[in-house]
Amino acid sequence: MILPTGHPVRHFDRIDSTNLEARRLAQDGERGPLWLLADEQTLGRGRLGRSWVSELGNLYATFLFSIAEAAHLAAQVSFVAALAVHDMVMTLRPHLGPRIKWPNDVLIGGAKFCGVLPEVVGDSPTRIAIGCGVNIAHAPEGTPYPVTALGKDLAVPAVLAELDASLTRRLAQWDEGRGFGTIRDDWAARALGMGGSVTATSGARRITGTFKGLAADGALLLEEADTTLTPIHSGEVSFAELERQRRNT
Repeated sequence: MILPTGHPVRHFDRIDSTNLEARRLAQDGERGPLWLLADEQTLGRGRLGRSWVSELGNLYATFLFSIAEAAHLAAQVSFVAALAVHDMVMTLRPHLGPRIKWPNDVLIGGAKFCGVLPEVVGDSPTRIAIGCGVNIAHAPEGTPYPVTALGKDLAVPAVLAELDASLTRRLAQWDEGRGFGTIRDDWAARALGMGGSVTATSGARRITGTFKGLAADGALLLEEADTTLTPIHSGEVSFAELERQRRNT
């Protein structure tokens, strides 16, 4: 299968993880760009090592590509990928009004429908795998947070083609870090909780303040009561706006 952008797709009926397959291919010298698509995964993963339920009828895919720049820029790809997913939904289901939760969760009405997992899987050159799991036909049950799906009337190939087109545009805009300023601005315009209350864990501290935007490296900027700006690079973050949305649904 070849997508309209010219990117090839390698399809698997069943695989452990498309990101793991991307890592194996990178170790064998593959540079991409190409997509790895699976009907089912047995070891799907999300952020912070969480599992990602992979049932038939949803999208499980990884985009493998190379950049000439150093691997430290790969962290910026989280924001690029989140924008691409947001663009995809706005094309296919604009009435759903998706919002982005830092760093790369795209939500619909406070519910999660997609997982994005960028990873560096090779060097010389730097190779990056962007794993995407999108609930299309159904949403898994028993999750610790609200989940939803885009709708059974959408076909997996159509969603992949639109995601590929959106990701291609956003990667060109990013330009291996040279365009991250515009990516950061576009991300902030679509972000959930901007200017509102946020609580984050930083080391041993639990901090509550105001979400002021993104730092140059993509860290969440939390303004404390004394106006100190604290960058949050990882960990659990809770947004008051999201909690209100979930209470009202």
